[in-house]
Amino acid sequence: MRVMIVDDERLARAVLREHLEAYSDVEIVGECANGFEAVKAIAELAPDLVFLDIQMPKLDGFEVVELAGAKTQYVFVTAYDQFALRAFEVHALDYLLKPFARERLEQALAHARERLGSPAVAAAGSQAVAAAQEAAQRRTPLTRILIRDGARVQLIPAAGIDYIEAQDDYVQVVAGGRAWLKSQRLSELEEQLDPGAFLRVHRSYIVSLAAIERIEPAGKDSHCAVLRGGVRIPVSRSGYQKLRELMR
Repeated sequence: MRVMIVDDERLARAVLREHLEAYSDVEIVGECANGFEAVKAIAELAPDLVFLDIQMPKLDGFEVVELAGAKTQYVFVTAYDQFALRAFEVHALDYLLKPFARERLEQALAHARERLGSPAVAAAGSQAVAAAQEAAQRRTPLTRILIRDGARVQLIPAAGIDYIEAQDDYVQVVAGGRAWLKSQRLSELEEQLDPGAFLRVHRSYIVSLAAIERIEPAGKDSHCAVLRGGVRIPVSRSGYQKLRELMR
């Protein structure tokens, strides 16, 4: 069983490493001190199991699950029991509360061996990613959007976004003159954003209300939103009505 340890505390990593080295069927393939490193390492090393801290700088454990994909399984390790329910909502294999006893770790490993030997592991991994995204939605409104850009992870502050455009199975997030693609449906992202700051003005566009400079006619019974920088976004009839209501 190929295992990775992710925790921002060096001592916590050392303690877990010492425990895991006692098992002949466990190979520790990597250690990471933050979520950014973890996302990259999981993609490169493809471990079977990740022992993952929840509260870390830059990216938390749930964001790591969302970004890293469905190729591995997770045991969350944390000192805070208030995260337990959410850990199981994202289909984690187990949840270890620091400080944990060796017997409790053995239970988690036994559970992992059982699941990793099952043909349903790939499906469970996909469920974990989907559930992580659902759990993220319950923390609305988003203050940032996470986007994988090759081996890098981009954190786009919601306050800096100008507009978001649907592109097939992706959305294009535009902020400060730059654009990033994210694998997500526009409707899902719409539910996560602050409705007081963003508005879906067209079936293919969500705009930041703060980025709108003016609304102009674009033809008979049609309009467009002119954003900072001069970008013109089509506005549907229903979108125009929503904008008029907000401007009252």
